[in-house]
Amino acid sequence: MATYKKRGFKPKNKVEEAQLDEQNSTTAEVFSSLDEGASKTEAWVQKNQNYILGVIGAIAIGVLGYLGYNEFIQKPKEASAANELYYPQQYFDQALTSETEKDSLFSLALNGAEGKYGFLDIIEEYKGTKAANLAKYSAGMTYLNMQQYGEAITHLEDFSSDDAILGAMAKGGIGDAFSQLNQQEDALDYYEKAIAHNANDFTTPRFLYKAGIIAMDLGQKEKALGFFERIKNEFSNSQEANNIDVLIGLAKT
Repeated sequence: MATYKKRGFKPKNKVEEAQLDEQNSTTAEVFSSLDEGASKTEAWVQKNQNYILGVIGAIAIGVLGYLGYNEFIQKPKEASAANELYYPQQYFDQALTSETEKDSLFSLALNGAEGKYGFLDIIEEYKGTKAANLAKYSAGMTYLNMQQYGEAITHLEDFSSDDAILGAMAKGGIGDAFSQLNQQEDALDYYEKAIAHNANDFTTPRFLYKAGIIAMDLGQKEKALGFFERIKNEFSNSQEANNIDVLIGLAKT
């Protein structure tokens, strides 16, 4: 139990006087120990103050450096890269609607023209930016349209996105490339990844349909049936649902 000494307290006998002396001695030792510990701490700080200040300075410089890099280097780099991406994307979009100049327009999208960067230049010159990441997707889709399937797979695999549409389209594009290379099992694997990436009315029925066709080709009719029935039950208004009953019938035979 903690004890305290009343002001003006005087011991009544020698026993109490001895107890008081012992208590005072213990208190003195405690304060002496605290003083000694504080002195040692002060001495250690004094001895190592240059090191301590150096560590604090390094942390401060690191924080300021990160903020400065982000504000004065990364942000302008992102803006410049996004601006550069506009030009090859125009060529890519034109190629998709052109009937006679597809290959040349796709080539311009990849390699640039008139002093402007193409997708491949942006990937190389603006590494680590969002625009460079998007350029990997666009380059992959360009190669896919140019029937250069190995390059398409390489660039689409390098692309990463949590976006519901682009993420699924990239995985589905890899599936398309493998399908064209007659690597049907790999194609089915990537179509399933595209389906699992996100459920939406645009990409999901598209890749359910492709996955079902590949599964049928591989003789996996039960799996194909599952894909086709999902289209009928969950995406009945999609284009892929138009002749789905025929495919369901084939998968059941």
